[in-house]
Amino acid sequence: MLMYPAAQVPSASPEPLMKTAMHLKKKICLVGDASVGKSSTIRRFVLNLYDDFYLTTLGTKVTKKELKIPLPAEDTLVRLDLGIWDIMGQTSLRELLQDAYFAGADGVLAVADFTRRATLEGLSDWIERVTRVVGAVPLVGVMNKKDLTARAEFGPRDIDAFAKRFRCPVFLTSAKTGENIELAFQRLGSMIVDAHVARARTVRA
Repeated sequence: MLMYPAAQVPSASPEPLMKTAMHLKKKICLVGDASVGKSSTIRRFVLNLYDDFYLTTLGTKVTKKELKIPLPAEDTLVRLDLGIWDIMGQTSLRELLQDAYFAGADGVLAVADFTRRATLEGLSDWIERVTRVVGAVPLVGVMNKKDLTARAEFGPRDIDAFAKRFRCPVFLTSAKTGENIELAFQRLGSMIVDAHVARARTVRA
């Protein structure tokens, strides 16, 4: 199973001597079927809150949060302002909303629900649609509702296959308990910053 432990994820707390040399604004999109926990995942990450009352997302919603991403090799701390886009999961809206929703996306958090195997299988279609609009961008998989693993409909082998197919890190999360939510967003933020730096170096070359 491909899950990044805390030691492998850039810390949210910067090293004291690092200088802030970059301020980036980036857009990320959460994708996944209805009721997988996309909105709850965002709420836990941004506000550190959770409630059991479920409200289906109507259309799209944008939330913002700043991350601090260290680049130790360059003695640099990056201030990363994330615009976090949440979309209604109903299949009927994918064609209607996808161009406006995905346009300009710099990264994707793909969310599945441990208790419904179909939501893992459905991520393939979501990811392919993102790629058609913006090309290949940093991707992190999130297998949500880890607190309900007794009701899981898929396991380590399925998650490994997903990670290998899309060449992405995968986190086992719980929006209810908060487990690994911060790590998943930090990892995606780090990947986005690395991609930005790599493009900048290519342009300068």
